[in-house]
Amino acid sequence: MLALRLPPDIEARLDQLAKRTGRTKSFYAREAILEHLDDLEDAYLAERELEEVRAGRSTTIALDEMLKTYGLEDRAVIASPEKSP
Repeated sequence: MLALRLPPDIEARLDQLAKRTGRTKSFYAREAILEHLDDLEDAYLAERELEEVRAGRSTTIALDEMLKTYGLEDRAVIASPEKSP
């Protein structure tokens, strides 16, 4: 179960959409969450990892090194700025 408070203007839009389509507000809230949860997870986890790297608590690896480690250097096609159209 999830309960959330929305700004009045968003609540009104959601209410109108539900009335016009015959679906519930919960249906549209669920759809919005399902549609965007992956992107939100990616963004927030990436942001947290960047903070860890900047604070020196995590390290990075160069792309070419990673590709070589996993035997993918022949499969990668990476456009360099010099080669871009």
